Amino acid sequence: MPRSAASSAAPADAAVLLTAGDVEVTVLPGDGCRLGSLRIGGTELLRTGQDPAAQGKGVFAYGSFPMVPWAGRVDHGRWRNGGERHELPVDMPPHAIHGTGVRTAWREAAPVGATSAAYYYDLTEPWPYAGRVTQLFELTPESLRTTLSVETAEVSFPAMAGWHPWFRKQLSPDGAAARLDFEPSWQEERGSDHLPTGNRISPVDGPRDDCFGLPYGVDATLVWEDELSLEIKAGCDWLVVFDEQDDAICVEPQTGPPNGLNTAPRLVTRIDPLEVSTTWTWRRH
Repeated sequence: MPRSAASSAAPADAAVLLTAGDVEVTVLPGDGCRLGSLRIGGTELLRTGQDPAAQGKGVFAYGSFPMVPWAGRVDHGRWRNGGERHELPVDMPPHAIHGTGVRTAWREAAPVGATSAAYYYDLTEPWPYAGRVTQLFELTPESLRTTLSVETAEVSFPAMAGWHPWFRKQLSPDGAAARLDFEPSWQEERGSDHLPTGNRISPVDGPRDDCFGLPYGVDATLVWEDELSLEIKAGCDWLVVFDEQDDAICVEPQTGPPNGLNTAPRLVTRIDPLEVSTTWTWRRH
């Protein structure tokens, strides 16, 4: 069972429950610092680890997890930092995917409050550079704001950050399927290797496992008719949408496109860390 956010006795890897009004968020710092659950008025919005569709499919299949220090796929796990070449483990052949944070137990960065919590982990192998990643959760009765930051301890390096939520397509057995409303400026053409080809095309209908450009920031809304709307905003220029599974839809803000370590590197330096936030705001119908 999640411990109360008011308690400080449990270790950092225990589930933590944040509450605001009738909204409950479960944070799992020992399980990739993901959201294990988001319940609004008793209604679960996320596919949880207990759902049959998630069981047996590994760390990528449930909740909402941070993607850091890269997001999405890295081409055959290979990338470079200037003249230095690096290889990451290929965990979704033929690519490396979704960063190291999702497989890491995070540590408490500050005392947990009733509506906020912060965690960190230090970058280590297979990531070749020293640094620290921090994630902050801030809950209100109407919204959840999450902030990721990536800092270097020594050498500058390219990095990415983002989130991979698994939202339920239906909130109730007889409810309407979720509709995603957003207006991207373009879609990245997807190659047979699931990486962007470099061509920008007009957005096309799904099913989707695709990346979209939103140069003025991510602004997308999931609508479950007659039940609830969830607005997703983020200070990112990119959004990946994955809706090929029957029970869930993933709406993933990230600071670069898939394979962005190679194609759109954002350098993290001692004086310029990477910091990005996403805010989910809900409205009940």
